[in-house]
Amino acid sequence: MKNRVVITGLGAITPVGNNVDTFWNNIKNGVCGIDFIKAFDTSEFKAKVAAEVKDFNPTDFLDRRESRRLDRFAQFALAAASEAVKDSKLDLDSLDKERFGVVVGSGIGGIGTLEKQDRTLIDKGPNRVHPLFIPMIISNMAAGNIAIKFGAKGVCTNVVTACATGTNCIGEAYRMIQNGIADVIIAGGTEACVTPLSIAGFVSLTALSKSDDPKRASIPFDKDRNGFVMGEGSGIVILESMDHAKKRNAKIYSEVVGYGSTCDAYHITSVDPLGAGAANAMNIAIEEAGIDKKEVSYINAHGTSTASNDSGETKAIKRLFGDAAYNIPVSSTKSMTGHLLGAAGAIEAIVCVKSIQDDFIPPTVGYKEKDEECDLDYVPNVGREIKVEYAMSNSFGFGGHNAVILLKKWSE
Repeated sequence: MKNRVVITGLGAITPVGNNVDTFWNNIKNGVCGIDFIKAFDTSEFKAKVAAEVKDFNPTDFLDRRESRRLDRFAQFALAAASEAVKDSKLDLDSLDKERFGVVVGSGIGGIGTLEKQDRTLIDKGPNRVHPLFIPMIISNMAAGNIAIKFGAKGVCTNVVTACATGTNCIGEAYRMIQNGIADVIIAGGTEACVTPLSIAGFVSLTALSKSDDPKRASIPFDKDRNGFVMGEGSGIVILESMDHAKKRNAKIYSEVVGYGSTCDAYHITSVDPLGAGAANAMNIAIEEAGIDKKEVSYINAHGTSTASNDSGETKAIKRLFGDAAYNIPVSSTKSMTGHLLGAAGAIEAIVCVKSIQDDFIPPTVGYKEKDEECDLDYVPNVGREIKVEYAMSNSFGFGGHNAVILLKKWSE
């Protein structure tokens, strides 16, 4: 018999708050974290807005020497993990460290360090490149440093599936605990991608919004949407087997009851326009949970604010749910946080946990113009108090990766 898996700790560094309470309160109230980029001069850039993390001081979470040895993406992850571990009240001294793991990923890893050290190489020569350049940029180092900090000696890995990374990491951690490989896993995603090369690359790919109005830049499902807005940060959850959590009288936020992972096998960047792969991933999660599709209370959409993604996701939802799709509230919190790439699914999993806990569905802000192809209930502009029994989180990544997790209100 497979283990039931529950969530017992949450941690977040986001564009709308550097802890879970602030993040969730701002999401509930429709606070938009998008503004003109402060990290670098954008005068020559076509995209000038992003959702940056604000007032983040790594030495609030790490000692100064440790923080200097880490890229920003790893700093975010360690900060969020510290909050999640503290929130879970895990007794690290009594924990079986060989059954304590980490599954935390990043879509593009230490791209900021990569850019800086490339300039050092060109300007000052190869002997001036930082001695820790390689361990600062490789994407597994968020997971590795978290494991070192908390002594997790079980599984330690990172799933890298572009914008589906965070959800896949949580889903794979769920599978490991479900199948008895671990008792406790720190899981999630992290990203620090508001950098010149990253912004330039996504602009060249014609993926980013070029809007000069921060409040109308990330507008998922709106007819005037014209690209996504880059975000940054980290989301971390503590997953435990139900038995392990109950033995230590842990606070349980919600239960993970389904996980679907598929591939469109269609195109390197574009989604399947018919939504078949995404619909299948959602269906796998629902079937694993053993519920009727109509029981899904809320869908936190991938909802990036690109023309093809939003219409494709809408088609996928209608393909699976049929006429019932019109009765399920769907919202995209990327309208407030921007798109955190590999961390997006992780902070959105936290949104789903809190939605279940508070029986509240957050809004899609900035929504004005209805699109004929996007005709579902997107909870426009104002959140909604409604009983949330099952919350679904969708994430879809370049390469055709689809990842979906389904969470349930906790009950024994």
